[in-house]
Amino acid sequence: MTEEAAILTPRSKRAAQKKSGVWSWIRFVLVLGLAMLVLHNIAGIMKVSGHSMNPTLHNGNILLINKLSLFFGTPKYGDIVIVDDDRLGYSIVKRVIAVEGDRVSIKDGITYVNDVPLVELYTYGKAEDMAEQVIGMDELFVAGDNREPGASLDSRDPDLGPVHMSDVKGYALVSLFPLHKLSKPLKL
Repeated sequence: MTEEAAILTPRSKRAAQKKSGVWSWIRFVLVLGLAMLVLHNIAGIMKVSGHSMNPTLHNGNILLINKLSLFFGTPKYGDIVIVDDDRLGYSIVKRVIAVEGDRVSIKDGITYVNDVPLVELYTYGKAEDMAEQVIGMDELFVAGDNREPGASLDSRDPDLGPVHMSDVKGYALVSLFPLHKLSKPLKL
């Protein structure tokens, strides 16, 4: 018998297998950690709390969130975004009504952006009138689809006002539970 063959006793085989098993677990944990890091920064899941987005979203809906798109562009009209404002202490789900440089007002329950009335078939209720606001640089005007007075904390409320782009944490892609698409504004 050679010296190498003598070294591979049953005891040393078990030790080699343990070492291989430990490295397998370390690789598994590292790959899992990397996958979680990537998924946390690319996608997310959020549960809707409240009725501010009725009739599009309802209390208890589970949303799939797209975070990756924030690296490649800015929200556009009609997008449903997740806003995490430090003043609130929690996240809100709202629809983008206007972007930087736009003028927004509400007259007789109709929302105007740059003096053009929005066709909003996805809303519920009649909003209170609001004097014209000009949206600042890197800001968005967001509103809930439920426009009944007091039903939604959004940019119409002076306590919140327009939100800064850095407070947008992602886009709502689809409602996973119950499963349905999210309505978008009509293109005229």
